[in-house]
Amino acid sequence: MLDAWLLAVAQLSDPRLRRPLLVGLGAGVALFVALFAGGAWLVAGAAAGGGWLERALETLGGIAAFAIAALLFGPATLLVASLLLDDVAAAVEERHYPGLPPARRSGPGEQLLAGLGLAGRVLLITVAALPVALLLPCLGWLGWLCVSAYALAREYAELAALRRMDIGAVRAWRRRHRVALVVAGLPAAALALVPGANLLVPILGAAAFTHLAVRLGAASPVARR
Repeated sequence: MLDAWLLAVAQLSDPRLRRPLLVGLGAGVALFVALFAGGAWLVAGAAAGGGWLERALETLGGIAAFAIAALLFGPATLLVASLLLDDVAAAVEERHYPGLPPARRSGPGEQLLAGLGLAGRVLLITVAALPVALLLPCLGWLGWLCVSAYALAREYAELAALRRMDIGAVRAWRRRHRVALVVAGLPAAALALVPGANLLVPILGAAAFTHLAVRLGAASPVARR
């Protein structure tokens, strides 16, 4: 599973990824700023309650807002990844799997709707784990990392496999390989917490899970370089 991520990182210099990389970085910055602003608003609202909570949040307000933005950044990347997936996957397949037949292509509207649906599901899962992560900084963040890895792996895998399979086949395929896919989701969840590196999650996630989709049988077997 780690090999898929290493191949994704190695291909970042590919000229075919220049446009999606720039778009992904720009969108990632905008998303993080929006999430930080939302986190600051939530912290300010919570601090208005007064008492010890108000004093604690006044002291840690910026840190808490940053933590909220970092924890929710992973789900938000699915919106970006859904729009960039076709370009990223095409570059990966052309370089590593040239024998694959043409993939099914979808329009920007369909991709955006898919991304909204996937991001919404992941957001619900991660928001449910958010209070635990904030209240228990060590154990809670470890638990959040596992939950986020599961959620991101599930949705990135669906995005990649939907290029070549219908939704019923995709979900059956995902269930067969759930353990391998969750392990592959751990780097995405971890990178989403690292400032700067988190901006690369949409591109690297799309590339890594394209490798996994092919290697785990979501596309016709091909000769590999």
